[in-house]
Amino acid sequence: MYIENEFYQLQKNDWYSLYMVIGIINIQCFRFILLKNVCQLVINFITSRLLSVLLTIVLFSSCDSINDGPINLNNYTELNSQSEGAGMFSFTYDLISESYLNVYSHIPTNSSPSTPIVFVFHGNNRNAYDYRNSLVEKADLYGFILIVPEFTNSQFPGGDGYNLGNVFIDGDNPSLSTLNPEPEWTFSVIEPLFTYTKQQLNNQTAKYHIIGHSAGAQFAHRFLFFKPEAKVDKIVASAAGWYTTLELDINFPYGLNSSPLENMDYTQLFSNHLTVLIGSNDNDPNSSSLRHNSIVDLQGLNRLERASNFYTNAQSIAVNQELNFEWNYVINPNADHNYLIAVSKAADLIFNQ
Repeated sequence: MYIENEFYQLQKNDWYSLYMVIGIINIQCFRFILLKNVCQLVINFITSRLLSVLLTIVLFSSCDSINDGPINLNNYTELNSQSEGAGMFSFTYDLISESYLNVYSHIPTNSSPSTPIVFVFHGNNRNAYDYRNSLVEKADLYGFILIVPEFTNSQFPGGDGYNLGNVFIDGDNPSLSTLNPEPEWTFSVIEPLFTYTKQQLNNQTAKYHIIGHSAGAQFAHRFLFFKPEAKVDKIVASAAGWYTTLELDINFPYGLNSSPLENMDYTQLFSNHLTVLIGSNDNDPNSSSLRHNSIVDLQGLNRLERASNFYTNAQSIAVNQELNFEWNYVINPNADHNYLIAVSKAADLIFNQ
């Protein structure tokens, strides 16, 4: 009605009324636009709050589902006959210095004194926790005790401290003067840890199995070389970056010369159940952390070539010396350097061969 009155004034040619009408129309339009914007802001605010609430619910639900399972929990911090599921314990490997390492483990339900024990050696990332978690399902499936020692960089620095077993102060330049006493070798931690695990769990198994991947495979195959009396049954060395080959005219760490391995007993070595495992796609010569120099490249330019040559050369020695040869060579189809795929395949090889 008010607008109609304003238009009535127009009929009298009241220009002042014309301005008033235009002003009123502009005010009404401004109010409409303002109301529209306010409504949009309210809708956006309510929507954002609802999304936040929903996201919070999802996150809490996810956390609950993770914590319900054994993979991301350490159910115990001391190993004993009551231990079950995933856990972590400390093992003192040097009583004099009271040096210890953390050991991630998984004890399957209904384990018994005869339950097999499997040691797993992690890669260069020193991620024992992840390696333990990746094999929980296999441990439950096959019924084995999972033991994954964590060789940290601070305790076992660099390749000398881990990959090469701390045999020499400088493993790339071995000499009698830099040869460490055997109790200081990283390799010397494993047998006491096996004994401790058995004692704490009342386990009666005579031997244990080994899975090592990448840097862990380097540690694993050299452990076999330097500890010939170790109580190892089956061992899978998966995708080592390079190897200590059985070449007497090449210096350690690439060969046996200038090391305690010069007089290695091949008969005993080849009687071990060693499987050299490698992915068919683990063939990148530029893979990160893959060592290259004039000596190591004689083994090949990538992990696939090096694994094949390491196995083939050992097999040739066995044939030439007419020795029993218990090693195996397995190519994992379509697999690259992924540790999840590798350790899962390794567990299958140990318990399905």
